[in-house]
Amino acid sequence: MLNPFFKNVGPFSIEKLLSRISIENKENFRKDKIYNVSDLVTATDKDLTFFHSKNYSELASKTKASYCITLDSLSQFLPSSCKKIIVKNVLLTMSKVTKEFYPKSIVDDFDESAKEISKTSFKKKVKFGKNVLIGKNVKIGKNCLIGHNTIIEKNVIIGSSCSIGSNVIIRNTIIKDNVSILDGCVIGKKGFGFFPNDEKNIRYPHIGIVIINENCEIGCGSTIDRGSLSNTIIGKNTYLDNQVHIAHNNKIGDNCIIAGQVGFAGSSTLGNNVMIGGQAGVSGHLKVGSNVQIGGGSGVIKDIPNNTKVMGYPAKNLREFLKDNR
Repeated sequence: MLNPFFKNVGPFSIEKLLSRISIENKENFRKDKIYNVSDLVTATDKDLTFFHSKNYSELASKTKASYCITLDSLSQFLPSSCKKIIVKNVLLTMSKVTKEFYPKSIVDDFDESAKEISKTSFKKKVKFGKNVLIGKNVKIGKNCLIGHNTIIEKNVIIGSSCSIGSNVIIRNTIIKDNVSILDGCVIGKKGFGFFPNDEKNIRYPHIGIVIINENCEIGCGSTIDRGSLSNTIIGKNTYLDNQVHIAHNNKIGDNCIIAGQVGFAGSSTLGNNVMIGGQAGVSGHLKVGSNVQIGGGSGVIKDIPNNTKVMGYPAKNLREFLKDNR
C-alpha cells in the first residue's frame, strides 16, 4: 500500500542496504531488491520485516516477507521462503533500515504547506472557526465542522459529517464518517519509541498512520500516536473520554468505551465491546479479548481472555479482587 504521508526512497538491493547500515553480508545476498519495510503480517514478498520476540512466533511462521531481521535463536520460526538476516539488536537494526527507506520519518516538523482555510477550496464547503489552517492535499467530506485554532496537516483525510473541535492538531491520519474529535486533541504525532543512549537517545522512525473508523468520539485532550511500522487503529463506534492516551501500533476494536485518563502502552490489541474504567493502564504487546470489562485504576500487565471482568493491580478476575478486598 502506498504511504500517503511518508515518501519511500527505495527500492534498494539487499547488498547495498546491508552495506549502508554497516551489517556484514554473511550470506552473500546480492541481487534481490527490497521495495519496502513492513510488519510480519502485512509484508509482501518484496518487503523486509523484523522478528524480535518469541511472542510473535505464530505470525513469523506465516510471514510472506522475502527477508527478515531477527535473532539466531528465533530464525527457526520463520518459513523457508524468508531469508534470515541475523543480528544482535533487531529493533535498532530495523530502525536503521527504516530510516534508509523513509529518511524524513523521524522529525515531526510543522506543515509549511498549511494555510488559512478561507484561502482554500474548503471555505464554502466546511463550517469553520477562526485561525483554522489546512495543509496541502487534505480531503474533507460534506457537513463537517472545524473549531478555532485547529490545524489539519497535509494529506489528512476526513470523512463526511465529522466535527473537529478547537485547538486540535491532526497529522498522518485518516478519519472516517461521523467522527467527533473534541477540543485539544493531538492525533498522528510520532510515538514514544527510542533507544536510550547516554550521549543522545536514538529515535525510532514512525511511518505508520492513525485510522479512526466510523461513529467514534475522541474526548478532550486525548492523544493518539501514529504507528511505527503498522498503523494505530480505532474501531467503529468506539468512544474515548477526556485525556486518554493511545500509544503507537495499538488496535482498538469496535464498540469500546474507554473512560478518562486511561493510558495504553504500544502495540496492544483490544477486542470488541471492551469497557475500561478511568485511570486504568494497559501495558504494551498485550491481547485483551472481546466483551472484557476493566475496572477503574487497574493495571493490566498480561493478556485477558474474552468475556472477562478484571480489576486491581495487577489486574485480576473481579471475583478474586472483591474476595481479597472485603
